[in-house]
Amino acid sequence: MRALIVLLALATMGVIGASAGVIGAYYYVEPRLPDAETIRDIPLQVPLRIFSRDGHLISEIGERRRIPITYDEVPQHVVDAFVAAEDQRFFEHPGIDYRGIMRAVIELATKGSEGSGGSTLTQQLARSYFLSLEQSFARKFIEASLAVHIENTYSKEEIMALFLNKMFFGQRAYGVAAASQVFFDKNLSELNIAEAATLAGVLPAPSRYNPASSASNAENRRSYVLGRMRELAFIDDDQYANAMAWPMESNSYGANIELNAPNIAEMVRAEMQRRYGDSYSTDGYQVVTSLDSSMQRAANYALRNGLLEFTRRRGYRGPIRRIEIDDAMLAAPFDEWPLEVREALEQYAPGGLSVAIVAALHDDNSATVMLRGGETATMPWSGIRWARPYIDRETTGPEPESAADVLGPGDLIYVMPTTRGTLALAQVPEAQGAVVAVDPFDGAVSALTGGFDFTTSKFNRARQAYRQPGSSFKPFIYSAALEHGNTTATVVLDAPVVINSSELEAVWRPINYSGRFYGPTRMREALVRSMNLVSVRLLLFETGVGNAVRHIAKFGFGGAALPHNGSLALGGGSASPLDMAQGYAVLANGGRAVRPYVIDSIYGPEGELLYRSEPAIACRECEPADASGPFSRRTRGGQLSLERMAEVASVYRPDASVDPELFADVKLAPRAISPQNAFLVQDMMRDVVKRGTGRKAMVLGRNDLSGKTGTSNDRRDAWFGGFNADLAAIVWVGFDDDQPLGPGEEGSRTALPIWIDFAREALDGAPDNQMPMPEGIVSVLIDRETGCPARVGQRDVVFEVFRDGQVPRCEIVDELPDIFNDAAAIDAPVEEDGEEDGEEEQEAPETLF
Repeated sequence: MRALIVLLALATMGVIGASAGVIGAYYYVEPRLPDAETIRDIPLQVPLRIFSRDGHLISEIGERRRIPITYDEVPQHVVDAFVAAEDQRFFEHPGIDYRGIMRAVIELATKGSEGSGGSTLTQQLARSYFLSLEQSFARKFIEASLAVHIENTYSKEEIMALFLNKMFFGQRAYGVAAASQVFFDKNLSELNIAEAATLAGVLPAPSRYNPASSASNAENRRSYVLGRMRELAFIDDDQYANAMAWPMESNSYGANIELNAPNIAEMVRAEMQRRYGDSYSTDGYQVVTSLDSSMQRAANYALRNGLLEFTRRRGYRGPIRRIEIDDAMLAAPFDEWPLEVREALEQYAPGGLSVAIVAALHDDNSATVMLRGGETATMPWSGIRWARPYIDRETTGPEPESAADVLGPGDLIYVMPTTRGTLALAQVPEAQGAVVAVDPFDGAVSALTGGFDFTTSKFNRARQAYRQPGSSFKPFIYSAALEHGNTTATVVLDAPVVINSSELEAVWRPINYSGRFYGPTRMREALVRSMNLVSVRLLLFETGVGNAVRHIAKFGFGGAALPHNGSLALGGGSASPLDMAQGYAVLANGGRAVRPYVIDSIYGPEGELLYRSEPAIACRECEPADASGPFSRRTRGGQLSLERMAEVASVYRPDASVDPELFADVKLAPRAISPQNAFLVQDMMRDVVKRGTGRKAMVLGRNDLSGKTGTSNDRRDAWFGGFNADLAAIVWVGFDDDQPLGPGEEGSRTALPIWIDFAREALDGAPDNQMPMPEGIVSVLIDRETGCPARVGQRDVVFEVFRDGQVPRCEIVDELPDIFNDAAAIDAPVEEDGEEDGEEEQEAPETLF
């Protein structure tokens, strides 16, 4: 005993002497230490974060996950947990805990091992910022000196915040806020005492105490931290008992993604790398995109469901594979199932589907299936009976009569939830698609999804897939025709025509989609019925290919979309869904060439604004009073009403006392077409929706929708584009390998239902909003057959709209040259055409030149 007392006395004297030496040495080396102020200037690696315009997180990109926080954002029990685990005298010592060092020496002498004590929290912070992990006296001395220096520079609260932001917790998580999301999928403010103690226990050895991969070690370490918190009176006995009883449940969660828009995230990532180089993912940039979260969710849902419905019509291709199962396996706990089976159920399922194993079939034609984790569910016959056997892309087998015709025990399948709360058999679609929505006001991309599942295919079809738009391109042909002397009532002969051209590889004999010819037809009716021959005649004999190309290029289309031959009339070029959305937005806003954009603003790591988009806009109220096509809701004196002045001022942020006519910061998009031209095309396209190939959209109960279906050769592409004054949206469906979609898969059947599902959500609650009639437009009663102004008392008349001065003078279109009387069996490029009631017919295969 006497020897122990002597040993302790010598140790204490040694500590005192050493402490005196340390203090003296500190003042010697202090001038050579790094400046503690530079901690503020040392950038933490913070990932790029991408948000929708309404604040929903889309993506987090970076090797290190970190969410910087301030001290005020840290719950007190989180601070207490780290103090208890790492440095109980943190708020008392000057950076070096001399009492802690002495306690450690005593415990080393009495127990033979070091207990509490060691490096203070401030020393750990100094080490993580300035020093290596080298185990040497010199490094330890500098670390201690730096800790004192830091304490003299920062408040305790600042040091704690720096520490909690800096430290590594494993799983790429740096900082306690990121660790909270990674391990518990919670914001820091949502952590309970048990979870806070778990994170505080991780720091000494992030791998050993990882709660996701080493739950037993993490629970033991948590118990130690909770015990220390109770000893230090940070928690009472009841809180301790509750926290000890809290289950150790943790996973390795990714970023708390709130909005699924991976194609947009990749577009932003590429642009940020171009702007800022390799630091784009480490310097804490935050990007606000143009996406509207509700519209993006609607686009995701609509495309997913539309493609799943399409693949149902094409037949069931069979299970993913078959697995040997037996009753003994199914009765055992899931953890005891063969590894092959567990891995099969836990594999990635595209598009929100789930993987399941068929366990049994029943007399009522339902099936019992096993899901991930061994969960059991029943799939009714209603979710199975769709599964005709797939033969090829053109053919399916007979309807199944029982579940056994479709499934068997051991089948590994995909399933999906239904709106009735049951499961249905599913399969990953072979076809792909895209949905793009653009705000006609300024070109903001409000929604964009480029495929069924980004994980399995990162190809962005909304932007990168250049496909034949087919008849969805005809509105631009009609716009060009209107610009070159035609009217909505111009009568064009719908009859066979043969084209000889040096630019075509052979003689071209286009035919209508239905194979029928309707004779003299007004332009409006030709667009409603989607008549190919009228479109060809308008291009070649009324407008001219060169004039049409120059006119349509103003909508933003590139050369790939504008072949210099007759196939242009039938959408024979190549355009992406985003290109088409831009073109339809021009029609929707009255003729202004807005440009689509995705990035609204970029912020730096300190929240400073680095970039804000200033798009050119289509602002009817901002146009001069003498503009060629005023759309204004103006007072008789030419000024905006007070209500409209306030509305416009709130949007464009000028001083509300300034006359809106003089707004200097409003940048108008260049005019592509006149407002009169845009109105006339819109009005014809509105009839396509009301009584033509797009009439299914009337289920939405709106009167402001204009649109056009499109189907390319052999049904390789199905399109629908529609708009009102608030939104222009495009849907495309097709195979990546450009194979035919199959019989009956036209734009009205394949693409239009997806557009309807999207618009139902995107326009929910929005009042009807269509382009008002501009000045220079007149409405006249005309003869339904001839397009001539109606005579007094005449029957079978209809109102038609014209540019002022272009009301027809009753000339009937003469028969044009190169007309065949019988076009049967002609090998010709085909496009969709409608019956008189607006229903699309099947087309004959052909190749556009």
